[in-house]
Amino acid sequence: MEQSQQLFGAFAATVRDVLPIALILFGFQVFVLRRPIHNLRTVLVGFGLVLLGLALFLRGLEQALFPLGRMMAEQLTASEFIYDGAAQLPARLHWTDYAWVYAFAAAIGFATTIAEPSLIAVAIKANQVSAGTITVWGLRIAVAVGVAIGIALGAFRIVTGTPLHWYIIAGYVVVVLQTLAAPRAIVPLAYDSGGVTTSTVTVPLVTALGLGLAEAIPGRSTLLDGFGLIAFASLFPMITVMGYAQVGRWVARRSRRG
Repeated sequence: MEQSQQLFGAFAATVRDVLPIALILFGFQVFVLRRPIHNLRTVLVGFGLVLLGLALFLRGLEQALFPLGRMMAEQLTASEFIYDGAAQLPARLHWTDYAWVYAFAAAIGFATTIAEPSLIAVAIKANQVSAGTITVWGLRIAVAVGVAIGIALGAFRIVTGTPLHWYIIAGYVVVVLQTLAAPRAIVPLAYDSGGVTTSTVTVPLVTALGLGLAEAIPGRSTLLDGFGLIAFASLFPMITVMGYAQVGRWVARRSRRG
């Protein structure tokens, strides 16, 4: 009964959130464009499925993804894991003691990005528009590698407690320099690739990981250190996608010369 009530509450909240979008779409179609809505029954069924899917997804976040990410962060930073069963951590820890944390952060960043529906949609469209020049898997892997690097570096920042803006400023300097040197056709796609990574699958797990690390590591603030991983996940795919295009152009030039 309690689960049913919580699911109904999530569904009602989803309806409240999606209703303005539906009103804008239908309102413009009927009152501004003054055109009938074709296949109205199919459209309404689709909206219903969207609402149900979002409600189930929100319940899944609360019951599985958020607790799982936090649990993994706590276990990877536990003293018995880092020091093979030691009951208490030493007074000071070196950043190298958290090697498994960086590995897990990179792995979860890569896996969630590969499964990101918005990235799959963008990769398919990019493949169609470029007539196959940009491959679906090539773009997805380039973005996933960028997210993996970014999340691992963000976990390193939480462990060391260094300021967030150092990494973001340095990263955007690299992006600006790459923009001047990368093929012009790839630059807008690279910028969009940074945005599509921060969507339904990646954000919940990455956020849970950051908050869990900030809570588990001594001396870290949940508010100051727990957030910021999403910024890394948005920034580094731009670098890797433009790098992917630059490497591809370099290989093509070498093959032509050969």
